[in-house]
Amino acid sequence: MGDVTNKAETSEEVKPRSVRVVLMALMIAMLLAMLDNMIIGTAMPTIVGELGGLEHLSWVVTAYTLATAASTPIWGKIGDMYGRKGAFLTSIVIFLIGSALSGMAQDMGQLIGFRAVQGLGAGGLMVGVMAIIGDLIPPRERGKYQGMMAGVMALAMIGGPLVGGTITDHMGWRWSFYINLPLGAVALAMVTAVLHLPKKRAKGKIDYLGAALLTLAITSTVLVTTWGGTEYAWGSAEILGLIAVGVLSTAAFLYAETKAAEPVMPLHIFRSRNFTLMSVIGFLVGFAMFGGVLYLPLFQQSVQGASATNSGLLLLPMLLSMMLVSLIAGRITTSSGKYKMFPIMGGALMVVGMFLLAQMDTGTSRLMSGVYMGILGAGLGFLMQITMLVAQNSVDMKDMGVASSSATLFRTLGGSFGVALMGSLFTTQVTNTMADRLGPEAAGAAGSAQLDAASLAKLPEAIREAYQYAVAAGTHSAFLLGAGVAVLGFVAAWFVKEVPLKGAGPAAKAPADGASEGDVGAATGDGGPARAHEALAH
Repeated sequence: MGDVTNKAETSEEVKPRSVRVVLMALMIAMLLAMLDNMIIGTAMPTIVGELGGLEHLSWVVTAYTLATAASTPIWGKIGDMYGRKGAFLTSIVIFLIGSALSGMAQDMGQLIGFRAVQGLGAGGLMVGVMAIIGDLIPPRERGKYQGMMAGVMALAMIGGPLVGGTITDHMGWRWSFYINLPLGAVALAMVTAVLHLPKKRAKGKIDYLGAALLTLAITSTVLVTTWGGTEYAWGSAEILGLIAVGVLSTAAFLYAETKAAEPVMPLHIFRSRNFTLMSVIGFLVGFAMFGGVLYLPLFQQSVQGASATNSGLLLLPMLLSMMLVSLIAGRITTSSGKYKMFPIMGGALMVVGMFLLAQMDTGTSRLMSGVYMGILGAGLGFLMQITMLVAQNSVDMKDMGVASSSATLFRTLGGSFGVALMGSLFTTQVTNTMADRLGPEAAGAAGSAQLDAASLAKLPEAIREAYQYAVAAGTHSAFLLGAGVAVLGFVAAWFVKEVPLKGAGPAAKAPADGASEGDVGAATGDGGPARAHEALAH
């Protein structure tokens, strides 16, 4: 009996330390996936200057985004079927291979192809992080680590442009990709050495047909949002054709999933009201966040005269607020087991923040815009990690991977739609306002590009003022759309059920009334996290 007790005590001592080491490795991997696009953005002018191919510039980002979005659900399913550790390590290796090849690219075609390889790995990084945390840490305890994940996101958004600019200026653009190698190697070594999850062997085969149809549906959807209103008119044959492909492939995918033995995205997970609501709210969070991240620096550079060099720092009020609120919400969730109030508060603050940002004009001070960003950041902080937490709590352990990947995918697609629709509205408003103030010819000359503070200073005063007014009008329209979309998230949050979080002890005596089977399974648990803790301790 004494031996058993000593063994249990030793296990308890090892677990927290081992969990911290694994979490550190997971955060490094998460940083890799998020930091990459931020760094590359600042290096793109230099890359085009050396490799040429300006007309294919957008594909450097699009190829990465497409590959990430399309592979995300597949990585989640592979982890569920064959074990999360192997899938995660494989995704890191693929990401590092893509990074090394991208750094060695000799022309724009090679760079686009290698970025797609990198994106395939990145799809597994984010899903792997979320699913492994879901395996290791019961939902009740997971809130304590929310601030860490929000901090990594803030670090990537703030530090990415600064790091990218510094590396490009002093080491060359190729090191924007090579910098991933030492970080990835550290994450690879730490995960290999410390993480010991139980191995799985699924009897069924991978749902190749479902994976292909889902990839086609995601690809056509992302291309519509990327090209619509920019490369092609919204009513063009190309965009309408892509919409038709997206609709048909989605319908075919849903039918195929009802017949597959091991569906890549099991439709039964959507029987849980909470999971479905979190998918919708996650989509709307992505819509608001990515739109805000894109257009806030543009407003501050063009209208408020801020420097483009420190573009990451312009988002500091929003990101710090998001990180702090996420940390507080996580602590409260862990101590109380209650979470329904957070989506509601987050939805309300997101609506208010977006509406206030829509009121900015040429006379708005940086202090006031910072306050507005802080309110939006607080709303995102209440929602960012809670959506993933509740989504994972709404499914059985065997579906943890697909739940994590689905939640990640909906947020990614929300970001694509947000950037596309807000961008289309922004561009149309800027063009129309410039035309009203200066006439079509002058508007075309000044409004054909996004001008930074240095370029604006060289323009005649009348044109400069008209452009600043036009950008303010464009951001007004974009953020007003964001506020309208955020209202939907606020409404959806009221329908979330307070299902007890797994690992909540006495508080989790029974699931809430009306909970689905997935909710019941998640609330009662099947010992998955306990077994994972055990394996980790050994």
